[in-house]
Amino acid sequence: MKKVAFHTLGCKVNQYETQAMSELFERAGYRVVSDSENADVYVINTCTVTSTGDKKSRQFIRRAKRNNPQSIIAVVGCYSQTASEEVAEIEGVNIVMGTNERSKIVDYVEDCLPTEKINTVDDIMKVKEFEEMSIQEIKGKTRALLKIQEGCNQYCSYCIIPYARGPIRSRKKEDIINEVKGLVNNGFKEVILTGIHVASYGKDLKEPQPLLNVLKEVNGIEGLERIRLSSLEPTLFTDSFLDGLSKLEKVCRHFHLSLQSGSDKILRKMNRKYTTGEYRRIVHNIRKAYPEIALTTDIIVGFPGELDEDFQTTYGFVKEMEFSDIHVFKFSPRKGTPAADFPQQVEGNVKHERSEKLIELGEKMKHQYLQRFIGRRLEVLFENSSKDYSNYFEGLTSNYIKVLLKSEEDLEGKIRKVEMKELVGDYLVGEEVKNKVKS
Repeated sequence: MKKVAFHTLGCKVNQYETQAMSELFERAGYRVVSDSENADVYVINTCTVTSTGDKKSRQFIRRAKRNNPQSIIAVVGCYSQTASEEVAEIEGVNIVMGTNERSKIVDYVEDCLPTEKINTVDDIMKVKEFEEMSIQEIKGKTRALLKIQEGCNQYCSYCIIPYARGPIRSRKKEDIINEVKGLVNNGFKEVILTGIHVASYGKDLKEPQPLLNVLKEVNGIEGLERIRLSSLEPTLFTDSFLDGLSKLEKVCRHFHLSLQSGSDKILRKMNRKYTTGEYRRIVHNIRKAYPEIALTTDIIVGFPGELDEDFQTTYGFVKEMEFSDIHVFKFSPRKGTPAADFPQQVEGNVKHERSEKLIELGEKMKHQYLQRFIGRRLEVLFENSSKDYSNYFEGLTSNYIKVLLKSEEDLEGKIRKVEMKELVGDYLVGEEVKNKVKS
């Protein structure tokens, strides 16, 4: 039996696509092995959001070829899409595929010799249909990723993704529903609906299909306990959307609400489609509908033209919003985006200082949020046994709190009601409430 190994960089969409490709190989008779093992085929699913992603992709390509000089190396994803010729020139690469037609990967691999080079990358801007790549089985997981949307039309000035993923394409509602039902039948209790720009879902369809309509149908699927939404644009949360969403009891009490900057000046330069005033109002409305919501966000520091006063404005706004967690990124110029050529590029040491300050604030806000739930009883979906704490299992609440529970029973895939007792690191440690049990 031939062996195939995958190495995945980047976002949840990449993780989903890797799982879908691995199933294609399994159905063709391949055995999926670790990316550190000797394999006949290595598939590197790349990310190009930052230059670090490109560098890591190149490093793994070279490592894979050393593992087995006779292997076929297939490089797919965003880095391949935006720099296919550069990727093709890397020693050892056999197949270069972009962000479309991954469903044909097994055929390309089967037809390729170790001495050949095949570049299948085409103009992604001409692609108008969602590429159906469903997942039938996910091993060893209790929460399943499900891709519902592809592409982005926002064109933020710093972002390469619209050029890597192309225009928005939405998955048919019936295909989403069928895949969720299949996952539930396989024992999954939570699905994470993901995409490149989930807020755009349905706008490209001949008969526009609001995201809320899909969520209502998914919410009605028997056996499904939770619906988690991946990163969302704040402008999605209109009054009508929020009103409808708050009536869906399975939607998790956690939204990752993209911000990027707390300075209106910088938001304009980024080509973001909201102001801090609008963002503040949206957060207020969300918290009115969900008083204990976990709101997380992304912040970019050191964007071209960000002065000390702009950073201080961002710092103050982030503190005011009281996020439960923040992801901080230092601006990385991406060739092909407008911001790469903007004047007033910020020096690396300044980016580092600003990043450290926001990370410290983020940790403080996270622990303040977690402290609120000590003494509370919350339902937890347990995922796996803890690597760091013997006889403990790790799980997540609806509002994305990581929980540790000591148990002799195997809790993987089970939901338990837990009373939170103390904060240890980034975890709440609790005790099971015995009279409230879900399997």
